[in-house]
Amino acid sequence: MTSFAQRIAHLAPEGAYAVLIRSQELEAQGREIIHLEIGQPDFDTYPNVALAGIRAIAAGKTQYSLPSGIKELRRALADDAGRRRGVSLAPEQVVVAPGTKPLLLLPMMALLEPGDEVITPDPGFPTYEAAIRLVGATPVPVPPVEAQGFDLDLDAFDAALSERTRLIILNSPSNPTGGILSARALEHVAAAAQRHDCWVLSDEIYARLVYGEEAPSILSLPGMLDRTILADGFSKTYSMTGWRLGFGVMPAPLAYKMELLLTHSVGCTATFTQYAGLEAVLGPQDMVEAMRAEFQTRRDLIVAGLNAIPGISCPLPRGAFYAFPNIQSFGKSSDELADYLLTEAGVALLPGTAFGARGEGYLRLSYANSLPNIQRALERIADALGKLR
Repeated sequence: MTSFAQRIAHLAPEGAYAVLIRSQELEAQGREIIHLEIGQPDFDTYPNVALAGIRAIAAGKTQYSLPSGIKELRRALADDAGRRRGVSLAPEQVVVAPGTKPLLLLPMMALLEPGDEVITPDPGFPTYEAAIRLVGATPVPVPPVEAQGFDLDLDAFDAALSERTRLIILNSPSNPTGGILSARALEHVAAAAQRHDCWVLSDEIYARLVYGEEAPSILSLPGMLDRTILADGFSKTYSMTGWRLGFGVMPAPLAYKMELLLTHSVGCTATFTQYAGLEAVLGPQDMVEAMRAEFQTRRDLIVAGLNAIPGISCPLPRGAFYAFPNIQSFGKSSDELADYLLTEAGVALLPGTAFGARGEGYLRLSYANSLPNIQRALERIADALGKLR
């Protein structure tokens, strides 16, 4: 009989994939399903970016690159990420990876020992807890405050700190809530990180998809360049989910350790993909703004529609492309209600518990779908929930 290492016993599929499989089973039976479960833009990769990748392949850019990325891309990312956050960055502080997920796991491998504690958002992206447990550390969940636009609960954060805290994970704008951490919250976290001499991992993959003011970055605060790992990537901003291209910004000594980890895990990121990324960074940004504006229109529609349904309360998300409505008044668990809406209404969405125990009482809806489909989904949800009241 095959046995597996205990270190992977906690790993489970992401909730979105489980719901997608169930949705596809229903579609195979002839049901029409409206998909609001998957967290990826429903736009093609921008033509200039795709063409740059094709040209790179045609030009023979298909061999190994340096494990930490081609020099041109690291230089461009240092300039761009630094300018957007008001700091000066060197290419040696930038690491390129095949997607952003390695930039969540590998820094933990470099910094954490078994028994170390990591403060992590709950509800939050499931990979955070999976990675923490994979390296033998202990996740310490901290919730946001719905009444404050899902800003960080600072009292809970302070209570979570201990002498074993080694890393603090932030995600702003947030998946699943769409919340943006306030400058006050970031300053509070920065002071705590310096006081306790711990690291911050700031996942800013949705930083360009904001509606109104920009999302502040903890990297910009005094004293934080030396203890912050910025995780970002191309999947959301440039609709490049399948290209697998992410980047991290961190102190140069840690970047060198990351290069070693990349060398002995993935080897390198596909070279032609990096040239496509270079075009994305240096090329025109008008399609980013067009996508962001379309997402804002969809956000306004879905939030207004959800709040018009008796029993639902949905704060206005300020970033990303997710709505996170409160459905506690229906007296059903998030899992029960999500399954009911899939089977009864033909709308695929995620229970809040797919993002942690503190997601109970919420649903996550991705508005990465067309306006007509969002409108039809809202009508179906309203009809189905009306039968429960």
